[in-house]
Parts: sequence; structure tokens; C-alpha cells
Amino acid sequence: MKRTLDFIDHQIIGLLQKNARMSLKDIASGVYLSSPAASARLEKLKREGYITGFHASINHEMMGYNIKAFITLSVDSGLKDEFLDHMRRCGNVIECNCITGDYAMLLEVVYPNTEELERFVAKLQKYGKTKTQIVFSTAVEHREPTPDVRIERAG
Repeated sequence: MKRTLDFIDHQIIGLLQKNARMSLKDIASGVYLSSPAASARLEKLKREGYITGFHASINHEMMGYNIKAFITLSVDSGLKDEFLDHMRRCGNVIECNCITGDYAMLLEVVYPNTEELERFVAKLQKYGKTKTQIVFSTAVEHREPTPDVRIERAG
């Protein structure tokens, strides 16, 4: 059963969202705990699945991926498992979501150029009908939701 996080747990998560490389000493100082107490809380948050990892955010364009696109795909139900296996192996697929509506899947992909994107979309069409939207610019980059810092009040 999922426990309710308290104010300090939310603060720890918020600090790590701002800087996942923050030292344990700085985390402890930021939440007014000793380093051992902060470490125990951090380990508990990881063990319970609230914190799933620590990642480096990269600039896709600087890495040579100049094209970002969203692709909706209406996957034939008999091909869904094969499709999902293929998506898990494809490094250009940033995210793959099962969605409601006329299309069953929503993919976010990055490619160096439109030619490679076009080849990928052509291969996808064996799974079903596609619709592709190329991103011109991103007004708000991907981010994690900010932790809810409200705490329950007694009485």
C-alpha cells in the first residue's frame, strides 16, 4: 500500500528534481536533517518506488537529433506485442504511450533529419495507420510534476 509522503519527503524530491547530483550533505541541510536521517529517507523513497532513477537531461539538437516528432498510430491488436517490443528496442523513440481515441499509440521520436524520420514512419505502417506531426519549437521542455508540498493538518 502506498504511503502518504510528508513535507520533508516532498522537499527531498523537489531538491533532487532541481539537481539530481546534489550531495547528501546539501540535501540534509536543505531539509534540516542530519545526513544519516536524510540518507534513510532517500533510500526509503527509492525502495518504495517514489524515486525511480537519476538521469542526465541532454540537448537532443546538440547530439545531432534536429527533428522531433509526435506520431500517432492505430495499431492492429494482433501486432501490439511485436510493435511494443520494436519500440522498446528503438533508441530514437523517446516515449511510447497507449492512448484513447482513434489512434492507439502516441510516440515521441527524435531523428537527425526528415529522411530518417520518413524511413521510420514507413516501417511503422506495417503495424497500422500513422499520423505524424513535426515539432517546430518547444515552449515548455519535458519536466516532472512538482511535488505537492501540502501536508495534512491535524484536527
